[in-house]
Amino acid sequence: MTSAMPQELPSVPRIAPPEPDLDPEELIRRAESMCDMLRSRQDAAEAEGNISVETNQALVDAGFYRVVQPKAFGGYGFDLPTYVRLIAAISRGCPETAWVLSLTLGHVYQLSTYPLAAQLDAYGQVGDFRAPEVAARQGVGVAVPGGYRVSGGWDYASGSEHGTHILLVFAVDEPHPNVDSVRMGLFDRRDYEIVRNWNTIGMQGTGSDRVTLDDIFVPEHRTKPYPDAMGMRHTLLPPEFYEDSPLFHGPFRPFTIAESASVVIGAAEGALDLYEEGFRVRRPAGPIKVSRYELSEYQLNFGKCRALVDTARAALLQASADFMKVAHEIQATNEPCSDEVERRITLVLLQGIELAHQAADIIFRTAGSSAARKDSMLGRYWRNICVMRGHVAHQLDSAAINFGRTHFGVPPVGIA
Repeated sequence: MTSAMPQELPSVPRIAPPEPDLDPEELIRRAESMCDMLRSRQDAAEAEGNISVETNQALVDAGFYRVVQPKAFGGYGFDLPTYVRLIAAISRGCPETAWVLSLTLGHVYQLSTYPLAAQLDAYGQVGDFRAPEVAARQGVGVAVPGGYRVSGGWDYASGSEHGTHILLVFAVDEPHPNVDSVRMGLFDRRDYEIVRNWNTIGMQGTGSDRVTLDDIFVPEHRTKPYPDAMGMRHTLLPPEFYEDSPLFHGPFRPFTIAESASVVIGAAEGALDLYEEGFRVRRPAGPIKVSRYELSEYQLNFGKCRALVDTARAALLQASADFMKVAHEIQATNEPCSDEVERRITLVLLQGIELAHQAADIIFRTAGSSAARKDSMLGRYWRNICVMRGHVAHQLDSAAINFGRTHFGVPPVGIA
């Protein structure tokens, strides 16, 4: 993979962000202020299988999609702790909305290792870039002069309805010599169609439907080998565009897990909000005529859940801070992060997901039968967290095994 030649760089203008003076705390304040609005739209998102155009536009207008986007490309270039705080705040109001936001904004990280010409195409004149991604190879590209003609269908394209672009992995049919057999391409929104096939018990509002391409041409410069040398990603970043964006020098695995861990942990916070609200208005059945919050059983459960959610949040923030420390070191030394350090940071994030799931489970099984109603908001939080917890990338046991294998010099196994 190559970037544009150095002599081309001075002619490329930097893009100013919409609000040059926006700071992280104001961004988080905006996210927190949306909680009630997002809650009120949960039912509709689940019923429609997607967040609304209006909700997505509110995220765009607030500047959320640009939270870590490089400053040179019209973003705010904030750090990973700001990113995860933002996503957790949105997830507290609606996990499905947070999932769409987190993944489609987070793929600026993936875009950073495309050739510079592709990045310039993607950001355009104003820096408006939102891209779902399907990393599983589900399509085929035929090598032609100047690029590839790609066809196929890709499932689980979360946020595809609201993207400006999409990143898709395809196999190259009969590749020429020196051409990688699997590549990831950058496609425009006009290139793909959406097939509604997302039907799940949780996270239904993410619009994670199938996307299809029908003989779409993608230029060579808008593709890259996949998987690429993510451990050496810092050597691929044009310094003129990434010198003030250290996040992009950080290791691949913990960044991708932080994208979703922030959604799970924020959702657990939202579930705890509802749990407490229920305590204050509901009374136990039978002769005891007091509110639930006055009973030791519910006080105990609430305290346990509060500790679990707070610890999960602390893990999320600490891992994000550790990630940034490593990113700064890589940028300064030009030395990649060790596999053991990368896996260790990831383990902390996965432990946070585990703790958040434990809290949600206690909440659901002690909230009463009303939580199991199909229209229960608390039940929806629980279903959403369970679905996210089941993601193949969120399996703590397999990740812990591979950390141990790496630590003791034994090759890791599987995909964790």
